[in-house]
Amino acid sequence: MATTPEIITLQRTFEDNSLARWLYGEKGAHLKTIERAFNVHIQVRGNEMQITGERFGTELADRTCEQLYGLLKAGYTLYPSDVEYATRIISQNPMANLKDIFLETVFVSSGRKIITPKTINQKIYIDAIRSHDIVFGIGPAGTGKTYLAMAMAISYFMRGEIQRIVLVRPAVEAGEKLGFLPGDMVEKVNPYLRPLYDALYDMLPYDKASRLIQKGVIEVAPLAFMRGRTLNEAFIILDEAQNTTSEQMKMFLTRLGYSSRAVITGDITQIDLPEVKKSGLVEAMELLQGIEGIAFVFFDKQDVVRHPLVQRIIEAYEGKSSRQKGLTQ
Repeated sequence: MATTPEIITLQRTFEDNSLARWLYGEKGAHLKTIERAFNVHIQVRGNEMQITGERFGTELADRTCEQLYGLLKAGYTLYPSDVEYATRIISQNPMANLKDIFLETVFVSSGRKIITPKTINQKIYIDAIRSHDIVFGIGPAGTGKTYLAMAMAISYFMRGEIQRIVLVRPAVEAGEKLGFLPGDMVEKVNPYLRPLYDALYDMLPYDKASRLIQKGVIEVAPLAFMRGRTLNEAFIILDEAQNTTSEQMKMFLTRLGYSSRAVITGDITQIDLPEVKKSGLVEAMELLQGIEGIAFVFFDKQDVVRHPLVQRIIEAYEGKSSRQKGLTQ
């Protein structure tokens, strides 16, 4: 016999009216996000709030509002996307502390934009980069793997902890071969490196980034250009690592020199190598886990911090993949 869900109402009073209005959002937009996330109804009158719904969802919504208000008291500027991320975090881990995540400043960009982790796994990723010489960030697009690694690299450089930044990508894409593209080698590989330039210019003024590139302090290069080199006092990022071969991954990892650190990012569901080639990232996952000084951080669709539609698109493709596996078994 099915039991009737327990419906409860929780009340909360905020001491600062102006902060309460920031919490509610323009025309109550932030509260609507919380209502949808936890299937509750929220009523407010001035600085007083009532949340009604099933016990579990109501308690989570109350905890989310309490913590978001705490962020506002700490001086954090709350955006609609932050409310969305907060509901995801509390849904995943009701005991999570949003201050530990949102107030963790990774870098302040040239536009004074503060770059912070937005999910539990992003916070784990940042901590892993700080405490390990080699970190693998593995998961779907939009989870901030490369962007946060770039922010950390620039932060380390600004503090003088490293002397150069090296950004690397394998020049492998589905259906294209470099020999068929127009131009010299640099012109051929530049389109593959564009996402790294985009992240770089988002954090540094264009003129400053260009000067650092011209001086060789920041280097953006295809993976093939790494062969035979040893990189000391460098922060090296290998992006799209799922498209490395076993030999390329071994070559890259052994470039690490004195006082250097490396971050390797990739999505093992988006491998563009020929079927006969095993992904170097997949092999590294098998061989290197458990080695001291190396960390693996795995992201999933809950960590997507792009447009909300991106998460739903990933879910749709994952559903298709699961159905196809079911048919072949």
